[in-house]
Amino acid sequence: NFSLTPESEAFLVSNKPGTLAGFFPMNIKRLIPLWLKLDETVRTGRPAEARNEEHPGTEFFTELVENIIPMSYGSANALGDHLKLAKAKTETRVLDLAAGSGIWGIVLAQKSPHVRVTAVDWAGMIPTTKRITQKFGVDDRFQFIEGDLLEADFGSGYDVATLGHILHSEGEERSRKLLKKTLNALKSGGTIVIAEWLVNDERTEPLPSLLFSVQMLVNTEQGDTFSFNEIKSWLEQAGFEKARTLDVPGPSPLVLATKT
Repeated sequence: NFSLTPESEAFLVSNKPGTLAGFFPMNIKRLIPLWLKLDETVRTGRPAEARNEEHPGTEFFTELVENIIPMSYGSANALGDHLKLAKAKTETRVLDLAAGSGIWGIVLAQKSPHVRVTAVDWAGMIPTTKRITQKFGVDDRFQFIEGDLLEADFGSGYDVATLGHILHSEGEERSRKLLKKTLNALKSGGTIVIAEWLVNDERTEPLPSLLFSVQMLVNTEQGDTFSFNEIKSWLEQAGFEKARTLDVPGPSPLVLATKT
């Protein structure tokens, strides 16, 4: 007799809520071909395809984001519990930057009817974000802003801002600018939340995050993986305080900081 292991049943069966079954065919189709051009990328210093740019990026991420929802769902759920959103008595405004599937804002909205989310992403991505918020039944508490993260006007007065796996494709220069802009968007006492594939200070581990830096090399112009201390220094230079980590189910701990 043959049977699935609990892990295989959870992640490889297509009708399970945590399935990653759709990610693997996409990996073969979209990601491995670029790894096979790694020698060319190293010689030229340019990625095989710059998916941090809107035109190729929209097509790629439209296919990717729904397939990787399970990779962020647990982290977002733990974040919502940490922020005690279920006990919210008044409106809590969430800014979901580079929203993609919208899963960070979606999960936080599931925690309380008082949560209102503003999702920001490229114009070509927003229809996908809208469809997925409808699928989860929280679309009535979302508003959407189209545009580049550094150019779009997403206002101010937010309680929480989430940057779910975006710094690694932006690179250091744009990430620093984005952190400063995010500071200005938060109200005093607001929290920034960063999800990343963190490496240690020596860049010797963990292996998945180091491999992900190669993923950024072949897919983006300036992307990379960063350590907690690198991101902490950027946050402090942007004006944030109390940079810290939160252990969650996911590739790495979340990085949190506060606007005072």
